[in-house]
Amino acid sequence: QVQLIESGGGLVQPGVSLRLSCAASGASGRTFSGYVMGWFRQAPGKERDFVAGISRSGGSTRYADSMKGRFTISRDNAKNTVYLQMNSVKPNDTAIYYCAADENRVVPMTNSREYDYWGQGTQVTVSS
Repeated sequence: QVQLIESGGGLVQPGVSLRLSCAASGASGRTFSGYVMGWFRQAPGKERDFVAGISRSGGSTRYADSMKGRFTISRDNAKNTVYLQMNSVKPNDTAIYYCAADENRVVPMTNSREYDYWGQGTQVTVSS
């Protein structure tokens, strides 16, 4: 089982950049590079939505259409960390952002049910 801890959230103004991090630990018998990683977000009163995903090696990425061009997912397998670079943030980016790990697939999926492990989330609030 792997433990995921997100960080980097906070209260920011519209238009700024923000980078979220998700550190993984405790993956006994499997290295971090053995997991597809994803970022999801959940706004108050809404469902948890896919934001971005990255393959085990980092060579393949996938984004929700509304995030393309503004958000970038990356990973550093040597540091057991996945990142979400958020540029030009907007008020409707306000949500709790979760990272998730999928131990079964090799390419990122958009359905949250495909992911096996979840972090506790980090709050991002975009407001002037």
